Amino acid sequence: MTSWGRIARRIRVPLGFLLAALYLWLARPDWRSLSAGGIICLPGLWLRALASGHVRKNEELTTSGPYARTRNPLYLGSAIIASGFSVAARSWLVAAIFAGVFLAVYLPVIGAEEDYLRSRFPEYAEYAERVPRLLPLGRTGGSLGNHGAFSWALYRGHREYNALLGSAAMLAALAGKLLWLSR
Repeated sequence: MTSWGRIARRIRVPLGFLLAALYLWLARPDWRSLSAGGIICLPGLWLRALASGHVRKNEELTTSGPYARTRNPLYLGSAIIASGFSVAARSWLVAAIFAGVFLAVYLPVIGAEEDYLRSRFPEYAEYAERVPRLLPLGRTGGSLGNHGAFSWALYRGHREYNALLGSAAMLAALAGKLLWLSR
């Protein structure tokens, strides 16, 4: 794992809180952008929920559910959510910041996590050849014998409901800002 990959892994969550504050300051929503952005967030939240109900971190290589279509459904879900929030903000600057953070922080984290999975699970190399890294376009390999079903216990254990609660809170904050600015 590169040193930047290690650093990016550690700073991604605290950076998210800093970005949330900056986001609220820069956002200039209107009711239409807020509605459209919220709708765009929904598939990202669904994908993250589905993925978290399949993954057994550090126990096994998860290749079922959305992991049969993309090796990184949690990050893809986050990117979709960020796209929704960019639309809701009605700000090209916000969209550029989100894209820059994804490229500078999340892509190195994905690489670092892949290095870890490659070292921990010998079957990862075959999985990586069959399933795309992020966008489920082209090759999709299905599961490699891991036919796990969605588990609510895993979903709750990973506390993925926080993505839904955080997104709802941020959309409510945007609505509050919109009401406050329209006075």
